[in-house]
Amino acid sequence: MWKYKKNYLTIIMTLLLACFALTGCGNKSLEEGLELLESGDYEASVDKFKEAAKKDRDAGEAYRGIGIAEWELGQYEAARNAFETALENKAEKTATIYNFLGNCEMQLGNGKAALNYYNLGMSLEDCGKEMLQEMRFNEIAAYEQCGEWENAKAKLAEYTADYPDDARAAREAEFFETQQ
Repeated sequence: MWKYKKNYLTIIMTLLLACFALTGCGNKSLEEGLELLESGDYEASVDKFKEAAKKDRDAGEAYRGIGIAEWELGQYEAARNAFETALENKAEKTATIYNFLGNCEMQLGNGKAALNYYNLGMSLEDCGKEMLQEMRFNEIAAYEQCGEWENAKAKLAEYTADYPDDARAAREAEFFETQQ
């Protein structure tokens, strides 16, 4: 039910490139890791990002890159750990990174932890309309995973009121109707 869109990956990579350009970052391993990530060579990008993280310069961004690559590889625990390490190493706290963290927790069956990350992400200033909609929908799934059906129904009602044309929400509402 929760969803990861490829355009988030593109946005993140664009932001990383802009960061490198603005700061005059000389960390070649980080740049090479980003190029490998963009080309879809996720395993090689993890290696390059780890190399960059060892240099300690831009470690937060290197761990963010590791998290994205591990997510793409379906290694959700490794991705979660990398995103958490990115935040510990002063990577910018963004709605996108919290959405990734929440999605990792959902994949790992940790709905309560996912809810926490989604709420943190939705509270940030950089949480745009599309990301907010994505995380609100993910929040419904997290409540379902926790078995908190009443909270899920309430969040779905709020969501469908705000996004009446969302086909995913309509299918979800139909599901809830069959459960009564």
